[in-house]
Amino acid sequence: MSLVTSAPTLAFVALGSNLGDSRAILLKAMDRLAQLSTTPLLRSSLWQSTPVDCPPGSPLFVNAVVALAPGGGETPETLLLKLRSVESEFGREPKKILNEPRPLDLDLIAWGNETRSSPTLALPHPRAHLRRFVLQPLAEIAPGLVLPGQSRTVDELLAELNSDERLERLGA
Repeated sequence: MSLVTSAPTLAFVALGSNLGDSRAILLKAMDRLAQLSTTPLLRSSLWQSTPVDCPPGSPLFVNAVVALAPGGGETPETLLLKLRSVESEFGREPKKILNEPRPLDLDLIAWGNETRSSPTLALPHPRAHLRRFVLQPLAEIAPGLVLPGQSRTVDELLAELNSDERLERLGA
């Protein structure tokens, strides 16, 4: 008798910080997100990036992407609530200005092949395929991933991206 196992559905979460010790914050946030996963996290390197669509004078960001395997009974909506809670744990306050500096930003980029379009959640993230600060770290852990609604892999999207963003790898 053979035992057939299937890979767990993965949720991809983009992390960003440009307030405080961003490197340390992202590393600690990854450890916190590992508690939400039934398997070890897939973790990208840390990347320093120029701000995109942020208020003038915004500091540089540190970005990363992780993939986690949500537990049974978890939904994209319940995971999103947990992500918001983690942001709060790290000192994130309700935003006053769009894309203002923040100690931690967690965006649910994709959840398997799920799609959502509600006032609180859009899956896949509607701008993920247009952002180098998402695609570059995502390409490290899931280069062959095709986001729902896209026909090209993350690697292909990254290669074709026309963006003024500048990224520098900071390490793990």
